[in-house]
Amino acid sequence: MTKSAARDLIKALPHFLWHSYGRLNLVVKSGKISLGYKSTLKALRQGKAKLILIAANTPPLRKSEIEYYAMLSKTPLHHHVGNNIELGTACGRLFRCGVMVVLDAGDSDILSEQV
Repeated sequence: MTKSAARDLIKALPHFLWHSYGRLNLVVKSGKISLGYKSTLKALRQGKAKLILIAANTPPLRKSEIEYYAMLSKTPLHHHVGNNIELGTACGRLFRCGVMVVLDAGDSDILSEQV
């Protein structure tokens, strides 16, 4: 891929998508997050979860279980537009991440306005 093609691809992305990636990046740097299915369920059971992000390609059974726990604990839930590779990259990790939970937002305003 040439540099000009990459630039055109970046310009084609919606503004809100870049804005949400900036918020996620700020939460990762200044707040506290936990990645993964098991740690998300643990945070939901303990009542520590503030916001849950689920990747678009998370298996339906896991997705419905997390949605159920989030409904019981009245925790906001957001279905991320991208797949688990993009969610992991947005968190600044070099691996895939299907589910992410925000435990402390830090300096970000991610909890005031949903992603």
